Amino acid sequence: MPEIQPFAGVVYRGEAGGLERVLAPPYDVITPEQQAELYARDPRNIVRVVLNRTPADAGYAEAGETFRRWRQEGVLATDATPALYVLEQEFARDGARALRRGLLARFKAEDPGGSILPHEHTRKGPREDRWRVLQATRANFSPIFLMASDPGHALKGALAAHAQGAPALTYTDDAGVLHRVWRVTAAAAVASLQATLARARAYIADGHHRYATALRYRDEHGPQGAWTLGYFTALDDPGLEVQPYHRVLSPAPSLEKARAALAGQFLLNDAAGAEAAARAAAQSTMPYAFALAEKGGRALVAEALPEVEDLLPRDAPGPLRVLDTFFAHEALLPQVLGLGEESVRYVHSLPEAQQALDDGSAALALLLRPTPVRQIVDVAEAALSMPAKSTFFYPKLPSGLVIHTLPD
Repeated sequence: MPEIQPFAGVVYRGEAGGLERVLAPPYDVITPEQQAELYARDPRNIVRVVLNRTPADAGYAEAGETFRRWRQEGVLATDATPALYVLEQEFARDGARALRRGLLARFKAEDPGGSILPHEHTRKGPREDRWRVLQATRANFSPIFLMASDPGHALKGALAAHAQGAPALTYTDDAGVLHRVWRVTAAAAVASLQATLARARAYIADGHHRYATALRYRDEHGPQGAWTLGYFTALDDPGLEVQPYHRVLSPAPSLEKARAALAGQFLLNDAAGAEAAARAAAQSTMPYAFALAEKGGRALVAEALPEVEDLLPRDAPGPLRVLDTFFAHEALLPQVLGLGEESVRYVHSLPEAQQALDDGSAALALLLRPTPVRQIVDVAEAALSMPAKSTFFYPKLPSGLVIHTLPD
């Protein structure tokens, strides 16, 4: 039963040029080129706090000083009344517009195994980085993304009811995603949303490193330190979209050598380029399917025959065995293609994969299908962890839209 509370959000005030100038994506999807562009876009852009480019310890200290100065100068101001915040995101999908709604709230982090379940291992480097930012700022700038069970559609219904009238905040990000925020302050409405989420089980979709950091903050500061910033959306929200993380490989065999290695264990079909290959693989209903592409527009779609499951460890748990990413890292890459993890780099879009092929930084691209939400839930409920970069939830939640501050 996730425990949520309203909070007095810290938001940008009176920004010239709109929120488009001062907000940023989550820290972990910002490339060095995007970081430089955001720095140049506006001296008050939140990137200077969430991903400060000053080296080492000085960067974290500068992030904290910047955040405090902006609050003192009135660049950022605290809402007068604690609220829950309904966030609606409108985005393009297959030539139409899609909507996803969720609730921004402070919630109490708890050890895994209760009502909040992770599905991903965390790594020491990102954990330490987020800890240093939290220590320097005592604030959460990007919410932990959680999917909540909603069998009676009470959460979806409540969010739709509150997403009416003029929004308190609007923002269109660089990808064209429109964000609208409404404050919920009435005591009865807040209590109703609290009761709705108290009946739910929540699964961490995105933000595992931030969640681990919240637990560390709780351990060092006591129970009041357990409160952190979350975004709750319904598991069956029609706008809940999971996109694939692709892999680019170097060194790697040529496409023809890969074809020879795959022959006899996979159904193989040529495709006219990476985009067509990725689309064909995504439509496959076989247990495992993927595409391979190389520079020059050559691509191949591979669909696994049933016997390839024998390549997986016999003791591999069922919720992991069905994952394309698990099959890729346990069987396809090491056993079929003869590649180690040192050959693998992760990209979260097809254009990035194509760019890596075009500029020669990758010899081969491995293009995967999206991981279904049901598989994510099954892994979380079994207390297992997916391979790294198995999911890319879209749209991302911006940094700095509504900031949650913590006690010292």
